Amino acid sequence: MERVRVDKWLWAARFFKTRSAATDAVSGGRVHVNDARVKPSKEIRCGDTVVVTVGQVRRTVDVTGLSDKRGSAVVAATLYAETAESIAAREQAALERRLARPVGADLGARPTKLDRRRLESLRRAQRRGVGR
Repeated sequence: MERVRVDKWLWAARFFKTRSAATDAVSGGRVHVNDARVKPSKEIRCGDTVVVTVGQVRRTVDVTGLSDKRGSAVVAATLYAETAESIAAREQAALERRLARPVGADLGARPTKLDRRRLESLRRAQRRGVGR
């Protein structure tokens, strides 16, 4: 096998769970081959550089093998080699996400039953005051 469609290769290399998800990613501009935006029908060869963005994770990989059939994860790992810069950037981003405060952390503790009753009382009083 000399060339494979980029969407089939991304699916076979297990970057995406379905081929249609891989096709949508390529069509949406989240996949670049040799620094160029491509269509799903673009054929790739060994030695090409592929930049894939899945969610917030951006990977730069060199194509080392070709396959148009999805195999095990062990086989999929032989189809590409991730660059050292990509690995370092991915690990740095993961570290920053872990250290970031989760959404809603600044809201404080969950309200107690007494707090909820006071809030409801306040809301009822405001609704009565608006209707007058």
